[in-house]
Amino acid sequence: MTSTATPPANRQRSTLAISAGILAALVVLFFVFANFYTDVLWYDQLGFLNVLTTRWIATTAMFLVGFIAMFLPVWISLQLAYRTRPMYAKLSSQLDRYQEVVEPLRKVAMLGIPGVLGLFAGVAAASSWPTVLQWWNRTPFGIADPEFGFDVGFFVFELPFWRGVIAFASAAVLLSLIAAAATGYLYGAIRVSGREVRISRTARIQLAVTAGVYVALQGVSNWFDQYAAAVEPSVGFLAAGAGYTEVNATIPGRAILAGIAILVAILFFVTAIIGRWRFPVIGTALLIVSSLIIGTGYPGLVQQFQVVPSERELEAQFIQRNIDFTRDAYGVADIVEVPYNAVTEAEAGALREDAETTANIRIIDPALVSPAFAQLEQFRQFYQFPPFLDVGRYEIDGQTQDTVLAVRELNPDGQSAQNWVNQRIVFTHGYGLVAAFGNQRSDDGQPVFLEQGIPVGGVLTEQLGEYEPRIYFGEFSPTYSIVGAPEGAEPQELDFPAEGEVGSDENIDASGNARYTFTGDGGPALDNVFKRLIYAITFQSTEILLSNQVNDQSQILYDRDPLTRVQRAAPYLTLDNDPYPAIIDGRIKWIVDGYTTTANYPYSTSVALSAAIADTYTPAPQFPIDNINYIRNSVKATVDAYDGSVTLYAWDTEDPVLQTWQSIFPNTLESADEMSDALLSQVRYPSDLFKVQRNILGRYHVTEPGSFFATDDEWRTPNDPTSNPNNPTLQPPYYLTMQVPGSDDPSFTLYSTFIPAATGENQRNVLFGYLAANADAGDDYGKLTLLRLPRQATIPGPGQVQAQFDSDANVGQQLNLLRQGQTEVISGNLLTLPVGGGLLYVQPVYVQSTGDTSFPLLRRVLVAFGDDIAFEDTLDEALDVLFGGDSGADAGDTGVDPVEPPLDPEAPVDPEAPEDPETPAPPTTDDPLQLALIDARNALLDREEAYRNNDLVAAAEADARLQEALERAIALSE
Repeated sequence: MTSTATPPANRQRSTLAISAGILAALVVLFFVFANFYTDVLWYDQLGFLNVLTTRWIATTAMFLVGFIAMFLPVWISLQLAYRTRPMYAKLSSQLDRYQEVVEPLRKVAMLGIPGVLGLFAGVAAASSWPTVLQWWNRTPFGIADPEFGFDVGFFVFELPFWRGVIAFASAAVLLSLIAAAATGYLYGAIRVSGREVRISRTARIQLAVTAGVYVALQGVSNWFDQYAAAVEPSVGFLAAGAGYTEVNATIPGRAILAGIAILVAILFFVTAIIGRWRFPVIGTALLIVSSLIIGTGYPGLVQQFQVVPSERELEAQFIQRNIDFTRDAYGVADIVEVPYNAVTEAEAGALREDAETTANIRIIDPALVSPAFAQLEQFRQFYQFPPFLDVGRYEIDGQTQDTVLAVRELNPDGQSAQNWVNQRIVFTHGYGLVAAFGNQRSDDGQPVFLEQGIPVGGVLTEQLGEYEPRIYFGEFSPTYSIVGAPEGAEPQELDFPAEGEVGSDENIDASGNARYTFTGDGGPALDNVFKRLIYAITFQSTEILLSNQVNDQSQILYDRDPLTRVQRAAPYLTLDNDPYPAIIDGRIKWIVDGYTTTANYPYSTSVALSAAIADTYTPAPQFPIDNINYIRNSVKATVDAYDGSVTLYAWDTEDPVLQTWQSIFPNTLESADEMSDALLSQVRYPSDLFKVQRNILGRYHVTEPGSFFATDDEWRTPNDPTSNPNNPTLQPPYYLTMQVPGSDDPSFTLYSTFIPAATGENQRNVLFGYLAANADAGDDYGKLTLLRLPRQATIPGPGQVQAQFDSDANVGQQLNLLRQGQTEVISGNLLTLPVGGGLLYVQPVYVQSTGDTSFPLLRRVLVAFGDDIAFEDTLDEALDVLFGGDSGADAGDTGVDPVEPPLDPEAPVDPEAPEDPETPAPPTTDDPLQLALIDARNALLDREEAYRNNDLVAAAEADARLQEALERAIALSE
């Protein structure tokens, strides 16, 4: 007798395999749990846990709905087809073999096939949770569309939902039909013999009813497709919305097709009763032919033979719809247009009435001075500044002062010792805000700082009071840091390099660095071993679990970028690309602008958002797919740079999209009335929204259908004249404090210019329009003003002015002097200001010598008005030369001494220092590196003086001394 018992070795291997599988599954589940649990901890600490739970509940619910809605129809279809199969059907040998293969797996397949399809459907449905929640919480716009009479909210919230439901249901029914047909064929309910197809009665009923439901759904889909014509691109001239062809052919055709589909569905239901397939088959063929003729052919004929010959007249009312709805969707319907008869003759005293504007002309280019900030204010290699600085404004002694500013952030790659303790425990934060006057520079071309140093101090501190300077949350913060320590414990974090500046501070270490312990609530607490284990898994770092420097008072800070934090707190927002820092109520806070958008606004032209905002500062995408046709700056958000707290303010409370999201995520937004005066003073009109609006206004500044159709007045944004001519980029908009013609008072303003849209030989770089947005919070916030320039006069555009600068003989000679030696001349941003009854162009010119420690110095200023140009050492001098010896302006740029950082009151006093503060003391240092730097500075000043006097010999001698001193300094620093 043969034994059938499993051998012990096989049984052991089987047990091990099962155990390993269970263990692997538990590990995977634990990793998944760790990810979910850290999300809970992060959102709970931030105070937005309801956002996470709402998303989870909605996603889970939609997954279950999708899974069940797909699983049940397919499973029922399979079960019906199998249970009603012919018991004694004669099958071919091939089908017999198929049955032999399938039968052992039949029970698994009956559940597995619907289950797999249900999983895919559930995942697809889960991603649609925003559409479903918006439909459930929809808010009317109060605007009726002109074709169907529906509220705009129907197209934005309801139509996407119903079309999604119909598409999902169609897919589920179609798969059920395929499953029933395949099962019926496998088990003999459907037999093919030559040209004859025989279907059993039960299979016929099932297939006919299922097919009828599917065709009926196509009829419903066609009915809703009528309304989609108001959102989809037009077949004719219109960029979007229903035109003449859609209204008179496409929309009626889709209604007819819906009716035909319902009739065909009825024929299928009749077939289920009477058993005749001829009528539904003929009806299906008729539906297909009708779709080709009515849905495609007829609209094409109407467009080609009726619309095209008389397109201007027939499309006029529909063009007007497109103009009105597009301008409303992008918030440009209320733009104020001002005729601006710009003069081109520069006359003496012409700028006297624009004193407040000229006093704030920004000559410091935020795109070029980052190296200067780094060399003058970085102090240590573990700090850094962003490549493009921000432009803000502060009230100094009652006057608005435009500033160029940035925060001194931590540079994780700049640490000399790259180990876990340094990266995660010691170097945790940046320190301080650095700000420079936008309209001033020192005699040697450096920025003049109004806030600087470590510890921080300056005019802003005097005006605003002391504030928290530490930057734990910024654009370049480390992936994560661990902060906090028990009370009384020695601080572990490097606060700032003190170098004796705070000599009596008990937290100064042996290296002369100040130490600090984070005291805020900035991240989840690591107050037990389990949390440390969870985060050790999340960040794949065993040190989090094992290090004795992680204690019960530790917090872990991560997701520290301001945009990341706001996006996670408000996932429905599209965020502006440029968060900017400001001193607000004793803290440095990042201000982030949030937009609500949709691509379903009727009759509105779509734009690719990422392509519309591309310019010199923002790279263009390779494949822009983020199309929108409605945008509102609905939310202002702040992120505290110290503790990372996020506050969302409902800025545009009339936006129906925002109202809908407020219903979905209640209690997450504060009222704008809660914003402090300090915060309101730093709010500005966002640049990305402005760039989208200027993109739209290039075409939609025209409001008359005939002219719009003729495209005889299209504009575009000019290329940045300082960009690479082989790869030009659009000129970015610029922030300036100015009084725009047509306004009563100066305001912080964002502006851009327009030139004709023609290209090639017909291209003219002359100004046709000047767009300005009031960026100050208040009654006029966001007021758009469009200056229309006269066509009979030629007002040079930025490209033409830059060409004048580059081709002028006098300017070229002076630039060649600046290029003497190993120096590079860099053109700064070309600003355009509507002053003096015309348009004034201002461009700073920087000079940078070679060497790793060099940075651009502002040496000269170019100005232009009409065809006249001037090139002088300061803006005041250049304006006076340009306007007949006396411009009447006081631009502020006269060349000033740099503002020194405030002295620490506890710092030791040099007894040998001279009493007269205006008389600089001679250098008393014996440090060779300091002496080399002093020699370099003296040589630089001598070279500048030689250039002013056109003394090339003295300039060459000074340049040689400068090079020798720099080489000596570099050698000593190494």
